[in-house]
Amino acid sequence: MATLDHVAQHAGVSKATASRALSKPSLVSPATVARVLDSARELGFVPNRTAQALAGGRTGLVAIVVPTLENSFFTPIIRGAQEQAAASGLHLTIAVHGLDSPTDIAALETLSRQVDGFLIAAPRGDDDVVTAAATGIPSVLIDREIDGLPSVSADTATAFGELARGFIDRGHTSIAFVGGPDRSWQNAQRITAVQDAAAGHCALTVLGPYPATVASGVQATEAVVASGATAVISYAASISLGLIFGLNARGLSVPGDVVVSADEGVVAALGLRGAPSIEVDGEELGRLAMQRLIEQIGAPGDDEPAKLRVPVRWSPAG
Repeated sequence: MATLDHVAQHAGVSKATASRALSKPSLVSPATVARVLDSARELGFVPNRTAQALAGGRTGLVAIVVPTLENSFFTPIIRGAQEQAAASGLHLTIAVHGLDSPTDIAALETLSRQVDGFLIAAPRGDDDVVTAAATGIPSVLIDREIDGLPSVSADTATAFGELARGFIDRGHTSIAFVGGPDRSWQNAQRITAVQDAAAGHCALTVLGPYPATVASGVQATEAVVASGATAVISYAASISLGLIFGLNARGLSVPGDVVVSADEGVVAALGLRGAPSIEVDGEELGRLAMQRLIEQIGAPGDDEPAKLRVPVRWSPAG
């Protein structure tokens, strides 16, 4: 395998000059840069990205912080972030912290000395704890917003509001919203959007909070039936799936007696013709968040922290 020494000897320059030509070409004459690059290509030399990063005061490593690995929502986000990091010559590591207590700050302070930046997915994390964890290192929030920090979020609130308006337009006079985890930023956004859509147009029952699990949907079934709602919007697909099971067990057809929103995968798998769906592209969220983090690492503090809301694909009840 060719080394930097081999490239330098082949190009007739010192090792230091070859290194500058490859890592900081502006410091070397164009003719020398061209000669070194030609030698590198001819010898099949591949620069050590980690060594280059360390020489520039960087590690070439970034971390994504998630509250759990058990929630499948985070899987495509991690995958998209990893693909974008690899395309930029970076390595991605995963850290599991809920950021709901000050003890998490100490753990991330240690990690921050080993990485160049954080992607932070902390849907239930305390604002002050999340802000403290993101202070002093380039950071981008995923699927939540805090003033003063850059973020990339799925605009599910708009989709939930549109679904509610669609139900109302189809004549539904009673809607139930089965909410997600307590203190979830997205849950609060979705509740507000559905409340705004229903105000003055139909009865709305907000249930929860519930963990985003199938068991929660089964648990919520009795309350949904008691509400008299004929249309239900669930915080997450897992809750919808449990609710569909619970309603069917009571002899109620879905959709039919009750229309339950879900994601496209659940609707297709269960053959729920006419059921509305919402689909968050997690991989796209991960890619966009990583792109923003790379920009932060390259030019920290150049711009005001921006909040990017990514449109969400949704389909009304058919």
